[in-house]
Formats: sequence, structure tokens, C-alpha cells
Amino acid sequence: MGRVHFIGGEKGGVGKSLVARVLAQYFIDHERPFSGFDLDQSHATFSRFYQDFTVPISVDDFSSLDQILEFAEQHPDQDFILDLAAQTARWLDKWIEDSDVFDIFSELGYQPFYWHVMDDGADSLYLLDKAIEGYHHPDLSIVVVQNLGRGEDFDIFRDTDTYDKLTQRAGKVIQLNKLETRLAQKIDFYNSSFWAAANNRDIMSLVERRRVGIWLRSSYVQFDAIFQQPACTVQSLQG
Repeated sequence: MGRVHFIGGEKGGVGKSLVARVLAQYFIDHERPFSGFDLDQSHATFSRFYQDFTVPISVDDFSSLDQILEFAEQHPDQDFILDLAAQTARWLDKWIEDSDVFDIFSELGYQPFYWHVMDDGADSLYLLDKAIEGYHHPDLSIVVVQNLGRGEDFDIFRDTDTYDKLTQRAGKVIQLNKLETRLAQKIDFYNSSFWAAANNRDIMSLVERRRVGIWLRSSYVQFDAIFQQPACTVQSLQG
């Protein structure tokens, strides 16, 4: 069965493209075929780092978005990663509703995932609540990614009605460790894939390559757990 991953969060700067990139590297390292779609054309971060695996998509153009479904029909055994831009839910939601997108994916044998990447602020929580209320399909899995690079205290989340709604939807919660700031900047400067950052001696020192490798492995533990952990169990990364 293929899977389609909507990497969202609606808010800018929470790390959506980061999650898309790490997930892409996870599939590469596990020899899992996938295709990426970059719906954030204002930044095109996903395309910049994984250009051999991604196709640019215009989120405000149905004919462009329809390419995703055409790819899915032609490649039934692949995973698909959709890196969503900030503040584009109104276009994406209309495409999903008007085209029965989740039903089409199910008919094609795909399991859809909505990944909500969030910081520890109230806006991210509010947008998560909107996503839970708005995206309804029996095959849809919701994954909340608490990005520790964009927030430190997510404890209050567990005491909210939104968390209860997520539990009722059998949603899952993971945490993504912070990648050291200078190291993240260096990866960005070299337009480096995470594989290159963990292996290329020309751009990274020995200790920097080791740090990237540890961070990747801890991230991969999270992705492994996504498909087997109990609902609403937080898997903390220990890098």
C-alpha cells in the first residue's frame, strides 16, 4: 500500500519543510520509493534540497494539484510527500472537497496522512483544532509533530480540548529534536541533503557529521513509531 503525506501546519516558520526533508531522507535511506511535491513556491525549500525527487505544484491551480493524483494512479506502490505552504489551506481544502481527494486516494489503495507541524504557541494549537474539525475521512491518519526547534514547552497541549479531539480521532503525537542552530545554518548554506550533511567530508567536520547522523537516527525512530505506536503516545527523541 502506498501512503500520501500532507506535511502541513498552516502557520509559517514551524518547520514544515524540515519535516518533509527528513521524511524524504528516511525513505531514501530505507530504499522506499517516493515522490515529493513542493507546494510552497514562495520558498521552494523542499525542491532546493531534494530537487531530484520533487515536482513544483501551484496550490491555487486545480490542474496543477491534479498532477498529484495522476502520479498516484501511475505509481501505486510509492509514498508521496506534499510539502504545504503556509496560509494555503483555503485552496487545498477546496481541492480536497470538490474532488473527493481522500476518496480517490483510498480507491487507489493509498493511506492518507495529515502531519501537523507545530510550535508551542496558541496559533499552532488553534490551527490544529481547525484541521481536526475540517479533515474527516475514515482512512485519514493525523500526526502531530511537536518541533522542539520551534518551541520548548508543549505540556499544556495535553490539557486542551484539542488534545482530546485528537485522541478521539486516534491521532498520534511525536516530537522532533532541535538540530543545533549553527549546523542547521551550514546545511542550509550548502543546500545539502541530510545524507550529504552526515557523510560529506568536504562540507562537514567529523563531529558535525556525527551530530547530523545522531539527529537523523533519532528522527527515524519517530517515523518508525508513526506506523505502529498506540494512539496519542509521545515518543521523545533521545539523540
